[in-house]
Amino acid sequence: METNESQLSVYMKNVCLAYDKTVLTDVNLNIKKGEFVYLIGKTGAGKSTLLRCLYADVAIGSGEASVCGFNLKNISKKNIPLLRRKLGIVFQDMQLLNDRTVYENLAFVLKATGNKDKNFIKERVTQCLKDVGLDDKAAVYPYNLSEGEMQRIVLARAMVNSPEMIIADEPTGNLDPITSEEIVKLLFRLNKEKGTTVLMATHDYLIINDFRSRVISCEDGRIIE
Repeated sequence: METNESQLSVYMKNVCLAYDKTVLTDVNLNIKKGEFVYLIGKTGAGKSTLLRCLYADVAIGSGEASVCGFNLKNISKKNIPLLRRKLGIVFQDMQLLNDRTVYENLAFVLKATGNKDKNFIKERVTQCLKDVGLDDKAAVYPYNLSEGEMQRIVLARAMVNSPEMIIADEPTGNLDPITSEEIVKLLFRLNKEKGTTVLMATHDYLIINDFRSRVISCEDGRIIE
């Protein structure tokens, strides 16, 4: 490969993404480690497909691609969990477990990735809740939180494994403008202070205007800068 992939969180060359039908073709994309990148595009343009490809939920049809050092073209099933440990994923529908407390939601992620040290789990969960300003909500169940608080918990959950990269799918989509700004500020702080790569899909052009960074777009089945 021509590009030095060791400096990249995302490398894609001539990639085709399809399920049922072709969604994106000739995708060429480099995202450097420590970059903050917005992903925009109309509904149905392929944003979610691209994000799902990055955590190996959608296979690439052709071309070359790697994420956090993992080759997506020939990644084995046993290596997909290893890839996802390097990623913090903020899902559009949050996917919090309502039968578990906030603390248990975050601890579950650590346990699922092989951490068994109770002291480490407690320290890590507590720190991540402090980072999003919700360390007083550890014993609360998600259904007792506001939408803004739930989204911050989702971000804390994405951070708990100290990921190399955060993938956020419309994290401000259901939030009011003030809460949306708080979430984006948290993402930028994570990016600046910890050097975490962030790829954020959004329709919120006010956010993009207020918090300037690189923008890529899904248009007509392609990725455009």
